[in-house]
Amino acid sequence: MADAAPAPRPLVHLTPETGWVNDPLGLTWSGGRWHLFTQFVPDQVEWAATCHWAHAVSDDLLRWSHRPVALAPGDGDGGVWSGSVVLPRDTADDEPGPQLYYTAVDVEDVTVGRVRVATPVDDSWDRWAKGPVVAQLPQGVEVDAFRDPFVLHDGTTWRMVLGGGLTDGTAVAFTWTSPDRREWTFAGELVRRATTERDPVWTGAGWECPVLVPLDGRWVLVVSVWEPGALHWVGYGVGDLVDGRFVATAWGRLGYGPSYYASSTFRDREGRPGLIHWLRGVEDPGGRWAGAASVPQVLTLRGNRLVARPHPVATGGSVVGTAHEGAPVAVPEAAWLTWSRGSALTLTAGGVPLLRLSREGDILVVADDARHFVPLDGGDEVGILVDRLVVEVFTDGGILAVPVPPAADLAVEPTGPGQVVVRQVG
Repeated sequence: MADAAPAPRPLVHLTPETGWVNDPLGLTWSGGRWHLFTQFVPDQVEWAATCHWAHAVSDDLLRWSHRPVALAPGDGDGGVWSGSVVLPRDTADDEPGPQLYYTAVDVEDVTVGRVRVATPVDDSWDRWAKGPVVAQLPQGVEVDAFRDPFVLHDGTTWRMVLGGGLTDGTAVAFTWTSPDRREWTFAGELVRRATTERDPVWTGAGWECPVLVPLDGRWVLVVSVWEPGALHWVGYGVGDLVDGRFVATAWGRLGYGPSYYASSTFRDREGRPGLIHWLRGVEDPGGRWAGAASVPQVLTLRGNRLVARPHPVATGGSVVGTAHEGAPVAVPEAAWLTWSRGSALTLTAGGVPLLRLSREGDILVVADDARHFVPLDGGDEVGILVDRLVVEVFTDGGILAVPVPPAADLAVEPTGPGQVVVRQVG
């Protein structure tokens, strides 16, 4: 008997060939192509503490090819957890070359990690040589979590930011500084926020994957909102760096729905800052892999609101049709939909409703077997990226992603006077 046909997988979202992936890491243009790393458990479709760093490459941020595992447990690491990749500045000739900063953990107790550095063996970035531990939790600090180094140059110094949660329920980002990325000095707390603070948004009892992004003359701290035993959503603060501290003027929520988490930042070839996220719940119907990375997104600020949109490589494809009420349009397997006006929109599979989007005041409701919500924030246009097993939704008020079951013969139709422009992706 012939083997069964492989189950469908997303076309323009990175997924593992087999095994489990979570956090996307170190999206970087180097050597004439994009490199993306992910947390990876090779032998099962459930998370385990023995994470590796998987590696994939792309020419266009949409189609990915898998490379050998870049980092694996061993050499004193029980698990190789999240971190970041750093390139030397063009203006500096006395700095080390590319470096990878990662969290090393002991599987017996993963609460407190330590930061190690690695360097590429060659220009392919297929293998990295592990180096020393360069940062550890300061003595006397009691935490429920300490991990995920993010390294950047803040215009004055090299700065490392690590996420954590104090045992009293305070979310905190710690920071280290270095003149040249060779020796690091603990510089205290970058910022903290208590779990009791809920105005205008709750940001958890701890932060994972903190990234610090300069944007439109301000600084944005993007965090994954965490508490012991629970992963929540992607949040952020907008503020300024003052004497080595992040002083927030506003806090907000970026990610909605069940999927977005563990965001990491990058800059595209035009210098635009962006994010890429882990998509939870996207799974192979055949049970061979689990987890995906979002399509890369470009960031802007509108006042104190962080706005994300898919990178233009995902939204500039050819138009295949414009849907109106009573005139649905077939949707390609990977598609970008722009919905203007109208009260509701239905995505169908073989004529059966798969997903319904409806405007309820200034809230967009996305309904499958459950109802998910994302603010519209006054925006009239909604963007929808469809890719086989996942749908990402973009408004001026936030982003939302939902896994969907495998479906064929997709079509879209709005309700009311609005229209949906359908474009091919990739």
